[in-house]
Amino acid sequence: IRRQRQMCIRDSTFTVFVFMSMLAYSAQDLILEPFAGAVHGFTPGQTTQLSGWHHMGVLIGMLAVAGAGSRWVAGRLGSVQAWMVGGCLVSALATVGLVSSALSADWPLKANVVFLGVANGAFSIAAIATMMRLAGEGGAGREGTRMGLWGASQAAAFGLGGLLGTAASDLAHALLGEQRAAYAAVFGMQALMFAVSAAVALRLRTGPVSYTHLTLP
Repeated sequence: IRRQRQMCIRDSTFTVFVFMSMLAYSAQDLILEPFAGAVHGFTPGQTTQLSGWHHMGVLIGMLAVAGAGSRWVAGRLGSVQAWMVGGCLVSALATVGLVSSALSADWPLKANVVFLGVANGAFSIAAIATMMRLAGEGGAGREGTRMGLWGASQAAAFGLGGLLGTAASDLAHALLGEQRAAYAAVFGMQALMFAVSAAVALRLRTGPVSYTHLTLP
């Protein structure tokens, strides 16, 4: 009974992590391109390329974590929880960089977006590895329920993230009346969400049921 309670707490904690991290991940999706155009003077073609640079960074981050979890490395580059925590913290740092880019037109926005993508890819693939591992624990026949719960949490966060980001942008523009400060406030909120996600992931690592090494095929 005690083990079942521990596992329920762990599963609930992971659900909160999935929701918070994916909410932060998707919050900039619909405002990054308008921000680049309004603040940095990017053309529509350049703003579209900016999203491509972010996706390239995500791919690099995913491949890096996959390499760190290969059988040749055998977990020597850290645990899956360490990659989740580190990825979220670096994502928060990269988003603070977006705050700086909102306040300074000289900030290297493209490099910052790639950096954010790498961090996003790292924590997201580590979260997927954790999801697959947790789904198989706690007794046979419940894998689908767990995967459904976490999948629903991810989908809801993605939908709400875009809405939250645009609504927060509109509200900040209305209250602050200056687009640089408004975008900085929105990116600051996103950085805070990444930091909270890292704290939740850290609870998974230090909880009664934890996992040691990251292993991916």
